[in-house]
Amino acid sequence: MEKKPFVTKEQLEKIVEKYPTPFHLYDEKGIRQTARDLYKAFSWNEGFKEYFAIKATPNPSILKILQEEGCGVDTASYVELLMADKLGFSGKEIMFSSNNTPADEFVYARELGATINLDAYEDIAFLKSVTSIPKVISCRYNPGGVFELGTDIMDNPEEAKFGMTKEQLIQAFIELKELGVEEFGIHALLASNTVSNDYYPELARQLFELAVEVVEKTGVHLGFINLSGGVGVNYKPEQEPNDIAIIGEGVHRVFDAILKPAGLGHVKIYTELGRFMLASHGLLVTRVTHKKKTYRTYVGVDASAVNLLRPAMYGAYHHITNMDRPEELTEVVDVVGSLCENNDKFAKQRELPVTEIGDLLVIHDTGAHGFSMGYQYNAKLRSAEVLLQEDGQARLIRRAEKPEDYLATLYGFDIEK
Repeated sequence: MEKKPFVTKEQLEKIVEKYPTPFHLYDEKGIRQTARDLYKAFSWNEGFKEYFAIKATPNPSILKILQEEGCGVDTASYVELLMADKLGFSGKEIMFSSNNTPADEFVYARELGATINLDAYEDIAFLKSVTSIPKVISCRYNPGGVFELGTDIMDNPEEAKFGMTKEQLIQAFIELKELGVEEFGIHALLASNTVSNDYYPELARQLFELAVEVVEKTGVHLGFINLSGGVGVNYKPEQEPNDIAIIGEGVHRVFDAILKPAGLGHVKIYTELGRFMLASHGLLVTRVTHKKKTYRTYVGVDASAVNLLRPAMYGAYHHITNMDRPEELTEVVDVVGSLCENNDKFAKQRELPVTEIGDLLVIHDTGAHGFSMGYQYNAKLRSAEVLLQEDGQARLIRRAEKPEDYLATLYGFDIEK
């Protein structure tokens, strides 16, 4: 099975004439449509808000598109807070969900009026010691055990470093109420990259039942429940993609069944979808530079794990399309970069059209956790990012790094000498 790129061969040939490979290419039209579909799916909830996870795709041009579509941002560091502030996101449009948080980041989040999502019960005392306690606050829940959908184990929350137990969350709400908090939220992420329309409704059921219990025991005003991320994309072409309309209706049913009878029909639903919002709207564009045959056939490209770490780190699958020879006879190859690491492979023993040096390849679903997870091993430089606008024109939204960028923070080394 094949995936169809959002860019045509003719469009891409024009783009690479201007911007040398490798680079990440994003689809503005697709990004906007996904945001609109999400808001439509949750339109039944007054106050619904998507807080896009900046860590997935930290580019201001992408964030401005999402801002225009009504999204806020989920931040987890000082620079992500800074980016949100400089782009004009108001305090209520910024969620600050961090862990092991440095004091200056809590201080900055308070200055911006961001909604702080506490990761640990112990953070209450720390937050109080470094800044003031806000009127609105959220706490992150970890149920422990394993998270299952039917007979499938989706993830293991008990091993996760994030969140607090139910008992800690209840005690946190009691203490925070005494410290002057007026509105509370509950946040949880129980699984990552689920390709199932059942994940969000099941997560919602667990959080809604928790919410009813917590309100009964603490008497707090619960203003929102943040379902966070976890809704994934179909990296493999044979996978059925998530249907956000079905997901939204599933959450709606659980909301009506659990929260409304408990007098919590006013609760706002928030999401923090990074991967679902952006992954399928990005491609890593790369060119074949070498071909080698030993015990395997290796197709060498000018991109590497520096540009897309997920296959090397997780063994993750990303579909690959040869834009020059989409229907040629096939061969089984490893598609590799040039790092001095054997895990620098975009595909292992993958059946692809017989590929020649000079061919253009696109690696699919790199719009989230693609560029953002890049690094600089072997002194490799980070690539450019290009936006394919709705009008069909390509616009550079981040230039490729130069050697002087890599060397700029060094003392005692002058590139000009």
